[in-house]
Amino acid sequence: MSFDQWAVVVVPFPFTDRDAQKRRPAVILSNRDEFGVPTGHSVLAMITSAAHARWPLDVILDDVEAAGLPAPSLIRMKLFTFDDRLILRQLGALGDHDREAARQALKRLHGG
Repeated sequence: MSFDQWAVVVVPFPFTDRDAQKRRPAVILSNRDEFGVPTGHSVLAMITSAAHARWPLDVILDDVEAAGLPAPSLIRMKLFTFDDRLILRQLGALGDHDREAARQALKRLHGG
């Protein structure tokens, strides 16, 4: 199954410092059509609680309801590629304002 860009999904997030995994929200950044062929993988960014300490390029989400999130949250621009088959479910999608804020953070991340 593939997901649209800006979908908020739940993934079994691996931790690099231990063997455990936790279910965490993430946002799909890649457009499934941008590669021209189905790859079965997506580029994602993690979503975390807004209560965590800020990192550069964090995007505070204005519309957590549209994203399907239960609490104030932010996109953390820690990017990773993930096999679409391992995505557990979709919670929602970023609202228009949050999409634009994420686009701007990605531009800054890539020096644009």
